[in-house]
Amino acid sequence: MVSTSSTTRDEDATAGVRPTTDDGSTPRPGSRVQGRRVWSMLALVAGAAVFLFPFYYMIVGSLQAKPDTSIKGAIPAGGLTLHNYADINSRVNLVQSLVNSGIFTGGVVLMTMVFGVLAGYALARLRFRGRGALFGVMLLVQIVPFQLLIIPIYVLIVRTYGLADSYLGMIAPFAINSAAVFVFRQFFLQLPDDLFAAAALDGASELRILWSIALPLVRPAMLTVLLITFIGPWNEFLWPFLVTKDQGLQPLAVTLANYISNIAGRATNPAGAILAGAVVLAAPAVALFVVFQKHFAGSELSSGVKG
Repeated sequence: MVSTSSTTRDEDATAGVRPTTDDGSTPRPGSRVQGRRVWSMLALVAGAAVFLFPFYYMIVGSLQAKPDTSIKGAIPAGGLTLHNYADINSRVNLVQSLVNSGIFTGGVVLMTMVFGVLAGYALARLRFRGRGALFGVMLLVQIVPFQLLIIPIYVLIVRTYGLADSYLGMIAPFAINSAAVFVFRQFFLQLPDDLFAAAALDGASELRILWSIALPLVRPAMLTVLLITFIGPWNEFLWPFLVTKDQGLQPLAVTLANYISNIAGRATNPAGAILAGAVVLAAPAVALFVVFQKHFAGSELSSGVKG
């Protein structure tokens, strides 16, 4: 049986009358949705705070006049100063180390882009015998850790080619990135075949097709490769440390590692000086990600628009 109250509510709803609850108040259907949005927003804010807290602690710690490695150090009580940056810069050349990191990382990114685009285009668009086997070997290379190959690569680069104490010796082992080749290959495979067929009928060469047609369409892939390639060499310290002992050529990551091991104990505020070096190392990477993340999102959106 249907109760009288529920029948009355159905008739009111059919007649356009707002239903009421048992206490006489009017229910609001959007209140639950709004409440969920509020809780979701609070959860996101809490997650962002947890994620950003180490960066905040690193910046605040680098500006503290007195060392405080406890959790209370997150709230500076003794004032802020740039003395830690001056202290570490007086012991190591931060500017020269940043320039070395820029040359090392820029060379790796440039060569990764060039070889990644060429190899990805060949694996995606050219037809030749053994293409599938070559792609399979490339995928197998990704599961081999770089640390496992570091000794034979060191012998090859330093002793065979004589590239010790040089930028090229640091860049060469990272020049070809199999992950970048894979990303470019997948993007080239998604492009319509009609574009390449029409260009070939017009007499365009493969390099002309790659430069004029393929590259403008794979900008999201280029930005993706740029971001994932930059972080590795920028933070790399083991390989540059092995290749060069010349402090005038060492990147910032190697310089900071040497500073922490040998010099930090003699600083006025060792923890603050170390955090100051970490801020200098992290700032360019964060800035690059913020700038190119915006362009990457825009490219992704524009690539899905037809017309």
